[in-house]
Amino acid sequence: MSEADAFVARWRPASFLPAADTRDGSLTFVVAVLCFLACLTALGVIASDRAARGWSDQLTRQATIIVRPKANETPDSAAARAAETLAGVKGVSEARALEKEKAEALVAPWLGDISDLDDLPVPRLVAVDLDPKAPATAADLDAALKAQGVDGVVDDHTIWTADIARSAGLVRWFGGAVFGLIAAAAGAVVAFATRAGLQARRDVVEVLHLSGADDHFIARLFQVRFARMAAVAGLFGAAGAAIIGAGLRLAGGEGGLTPVLPIIWTDLLAVAPCPLFAALVAAVAARLTAEGLIRDMA
Repeated sequence: MSEADAFVARWRPASFLPAADTRDGSLTFVVAVLCFLACLTALGVIASDRAARGWSDQLTRQATIIVRPKANETPDSAAARAAETLAGVKGVSEARALEKEKAEALVAPWLGDISDLDDLPVPRLVAVDLDPKAPATAADLDAALKAQGVDGVVDDHTIWTADIARSAGLVRWFGGAVFGLIAAAAGAVVAFATRAGLQARRDVVEVLHLSGADDHFIARLFQVRFARMAAVAGLFGAAGAAIIGAGLRLAGGEGGLTPVLPIIWTDLLAVAPCPLFAALVAAVAARLTAEGLIRDMA
């Protein structure tokens, strides 16, 4: 063996940090679980954001007109006249009067425990589909109704859209906070493992110091070790989350398992950076912890 090979064999990480450690399995499992939860959180945030955007787009492309019949006309004729009027407005793709049963189903939640709606003056509703490229405004629809003498109230769903946007923002912030906490927990676990590893090999560190080894070199040994371990754990965690996401996608068909969390195949790519991110967090945590402990030992 040459002098160079002897030097490499002496300073390679395996001689300082044995490849097989009884704590590595437990640490890998904990980090893998944390990565799994982080990936599931990311998938949930992506899916919920898509659902919110889908609902917002649907609401912004529609409007509802509450038609009140006059004394000389029936509710059905008033709704039909309103639909005919609105169908000719620029920016409207389609306008249709809803059947009485659908109108009653929509207004029933606001009528409390009243079971018989036959004797009540239930208004008729007109559903309007707006042109997505140049939609008509609520003012345009209201002006068209007034021009034809139709008594109607235009609801362009702005309140509902604002509520959905606010809820989507809260979900994004909540998911980001949970993701950050999980990443911090993973870093804390790696830092604790690094501290324990250094304390267990304190005598080796002292010998290396006396031999002239640089503090950064010793810290780098732990950094590489735990970064490699975290990358493997992140791969397991990301694979588990991807399998769960694929299962939800397959079980629910095109829209996913539920419209609230519509998962699509490209969402599964979001877990791909997890091993790299886990390795980065572990490397930083191990490096900082190791350098701090080595300085304390000195």
